[in-house]
Amino acid sequence: MKTDNIVLMRMARESLRGRWGLAIGTFLVYSLIMGAFGAIPKASIISLLIAGSMALGVAMFSLSISRGKEARLEQIFEGFQLFGKALVTYLLMILFVVLWLLLLIIPGIIAALSYSMTFYILADDNSLQPRQALDRSKQMMDGYKWKLFYLCLRFFLLALLCILTLGIGFLWLIPYANIASAKFYDDIKEKAVVVSFGFGKIYLVSEVHSLD
Repeated sequence: MKTDNIVLMRMARESLRGRWGLAIGTFLVYSLIMGAFGAIPKASIISLLIAGSMALGVAMFSLSISRGKEARLEQIFEGFQLFGKALVTYLLMILFVVLWLLLLIIPGIIAALSYSMTFYILADDNSLQPRQALDRSKQMMDGYKWKLFYLCLRFFLLALLCILTLGIGFLWLIPYANIASAKFYDDIKEKAVVVSFGFGKIYLVSEVHSLD
């Protein structure tokens, strides 16, 4: 049985203890970079091009904090070492979610939840191709989409409270939500056992219990 969301949130706070300054500073830099490019119409294409690499870097940083490993602000830029792969992964993920959104809002939300673990998976195994990472996220989230939805709902309610602080509360909420998401990933992650055949590979998914 997987860990309750409220426990994952407590674990995230414990992982952030003594590291709040680093986490707040790192996510502030990330937000400023993405916000700056997004706010300039002529730079919107740049925002799209770097979004995948930045998302991968944030996943690397978040997993480091979550797992109690050394974490550095520079990690949010390490995704650029896999620029092409991160870009294709991001574009495919956006494409799939948008295609489902064209049908109805709810299928689009389900698709977004299905692919939500993609960059954590790629951060753990950068040998994967974009489609493999997306497919593995979809497999991993099978049976856990509602669980993640409820976790996101908790943070949405906290976000409403942050508005009352004139937005200052988001400095703490954004790192908190990202580390909780990394905890969620580690809690449900599965290992793929690769079986090789003459014509290709089949990934068999078996459960691995988190050590947390």
